[in-house]
Amino acid sequence: MAKQSKPRAAGLPTREQILEFIQSADSIVGKREIGKAFGLKGQEKIALKRLLKDMAEEGLIDGKRTAYHRMGGVPKVTVFKVMDIEDGEAFAIPETWQPDDATPPPRLRVIEGKKKGGGRYPALKIGDRILARTEEAGSNLEAHVMKKLPAKTDGLMGVVEIDAGGKAWLAPVDKRIRTSSAIADLGGAEAGQLVLAEPAGRGTRAGVNVIEVLGDPLAPKAFSLIAISKHGIPNVFPSETLAEAERATKLPVSTDKREDLRHLPIVAIDPADARDHDDAIWAEPDGEGGFNALIAIADVSYYVRPGGALDREARKRGNSVYFPDRVVPMLPEVLSADVCSLRQGEDRAAMACHLRVSSTGKITSHRFSRAIVRIDEVIPYEDAQKRIDDGSPPENLRNLWDCWKVLAAAREARDPLDLDLPERRVVLDDQGKIAEIAVRERLDAHRVVEDFMIAANVAAAKALESKTAPVVYRVHEQPSREKLVALREYLETFGKKLALGQVITPALFNKMLKDVEETSEKAQVMEAVLRSQTQAYYGPNNAGHFGLALGSYAHFTSPIRRYADLLVHRSLVDSFDLEQAKPSFDIPASSGLSDKDRDDLGKICDAISKTERRAMEAERDTIDRYVAAWLSGRVGETFETRITGVQSFGFFATIVGLGGDGLVPVSTLGSEFFRYDEAAQSLVGEHSGTSYSSGDTLKLQLGEANPLTGALKFVPLDGDGNPIEPRGQRNAPKAKTGHRGKGPQKHMRGKRGRPGNIRHQGRKKR
Repeated sequence: MAKQSKPRAAGLPTREQILEFIQSADSIVGKREIGKAFGLKGQEKIALKRLLKDMAEEGLIDGKRTAYHRMGGVPKVTVFKVMDIEDGEAFAIPETWQPDDATPPPRLRVIEGKKKGGGRYPALKIGDRILARTEEAGSNLEAHVMKKLPAKTDGLMGVVEIDAGGKAWLAPVDKRIRTSSAIADLGGAEAGQLVLAEPAGRGTRAGVNVIEVLGDPLAPKAFSLIAISKHGIPNVFPSETLAEAERATKLPVSTDKREDLRHLPIVAIDPADARDHDDAIWAEPDGEGGFNALIAIADVSYYVRPGGALDREARKRGNSVYFPDRVVPMLPEVLSADVCSLRQGEDRAAMACHLRVSSTGKITSHRFSRAIVRIDEVIPYEDAQKRIDDGSPPENLRNLWDCWKVLAAAREARDPLDLDLPERRVVLDDQGKIAEIAVRERLDAHRVVEDFMIAANVAAAKALESKTAPVVYRVHEQPSREKLVALREYLETFGKKLALGQVITPALFNKMLKDVEETSEKAQVMEAVLRSQTQAYYGPNNAGHFGLALGSYAHFTSPIRRYADLLVHRSLVDSFDLEQAKPSFDIPASSGLSDKDRDDLGKICDAISKTERRAMEAERDTIDRYVAAWLSGRVGETFETRITGVQSFGFFATIVGLGGDGLVPVSTLGSEFFRYDEAAQSLVGEHSGTSYSSGDTLKLQLGEANPLTGALKFVPLDGDGNPIEPRGQRNAPKAKTGHRGKGPQKHMRGKRGRPGNIRHQGRKKR
């Protein structure tokens, strides 16, 4: 609500009073805020609308009726783009600036402040987009950050549609965009084709021009192509990067300053369809109940040197992105899939982590070296598990499993967060079409590799700490107090307590889940615990890893596909004097951290944390599209689903064992009035008491499945298994609303108590 500098008299305000109010407000000012501030009612609101229109035509104010500002000025709240960083301070200009072409956009100093709930925003960099509140600072303006915004893509992607009148439209492939754009220039595209477009001019009425025709939107590999374009993932290597990669392959791999480990039967256990192999493991008993263990990791830092073209492109990408039909690698394939990859029977450069593991699973010592290895065998997870289950595995596998058992015992004692989060797997046939979508089976073989990797990651962090060297930590902070309060309120609806005065640990959540016996209730509590967790990130300052219950944790084991791991390797090279001889040809000499990287480590961590989130979103979007395509031929069928989220406008559900989130609008739940209980994450029927809560399982009919957007829509069923008749289709008063198009009207309209109205309320016992 806008702040008032002094009490205002009732009645239609003057032009001067309106301008003064807009200027003094500390938040967005629209027609509604002006009317409320001056106590306007009835005909006075109509007069205000006319007055504001006149003021806009006179050039006194600008903007829309929901957000006005002085003509030629900066809106009170708007989107800015960071243009300069000077002495650590960011300066930004409004992203859209249209007073006139001759007036340059104002340049505002950015005040970064703190996030809601604590913590600071990551350091800004040139090109970042922010939503900010403008404030006067003497004769200047400042932009106070309210929220960092995702990068804006230059192009628009969609499918060409031609309506009955012959007009062309661009139907979006992003399910968050709900409106089509008029196409001003088809650029040779035809109906049904997937295209890239760009705005034809200023404003939405200008439409878009098609700039590239991509072809059949449902063809094999189209779904990953959509994600790559939508999220702006770099997928073409510059020629200078490829040239440097070719030169790097000529670096010799010898025993010069490398430990020769080729005699050890080291194995790489990976998915059957793995495109690269960057880790391999070995163990043997030490004769005292413990084990000597080795984790060999591809020595990417030997080939990718700081400051070179390879390094610049790897940092830009941040990580590899994996889709069902392709991988967008962080490094050119000549390195990622060949020279760096730990291939069976071939000599490879490796960074070796040597561990001593006690009989209780404690790491008693660690040592790092550059080595030369020859992988004895690359084994798919399923094959390794089968050899163990058959009862007569080779000695190297038996030793690995025995060592894992003591590591697992230590892990159990540590009691890290244990959430059952199934992973979907899309299997394609030779033509790139979907053969199967299923939940990936979780085997002991997966756990063996995972626990060896965790041990190596901890050792890397502690080794660097012992040298007071730079560390790129993998940080997972404990839940914020704000989220814990919401979780406590939610648990109270089940009659359970969460005391916020105690130390919050993963073990506390695990015990909470173990104490829940009923399957449906356990799913609800697990969803709530998952919602309470913070998002992991990379950073140079150690804040521990809450989920793994570890005090120091770094990523060391996947430098082929993660830039963070490459930085850790470089720091190890410096700290333990592992530099190799200077190459005799044109690539950077050092394989350790550069001085610039040391100084900029925080900014680098922020950047690669963003690219990781970008990759996760792209991978998830693509899986959703494959799932929707898989289900598009099964519309009308009934599925067992689980509710994954509840809002005032409806709830989201996912098909058990398959995935794919779909919406059930509240308007489709029938004529009964449903209240939204925010604390309990439920929609509750006012008369029947019927509730839809996060974690509930129920049968729903698939109503829509759109492969282009990945969106699903479900239809609720009554007790007899028949679709519930949506609200508004029978005996429902027609709402007076600006809603356009067919279908139910917006449920927030209407008077209190009328069907379709939703009110928030506090926690309610059920």
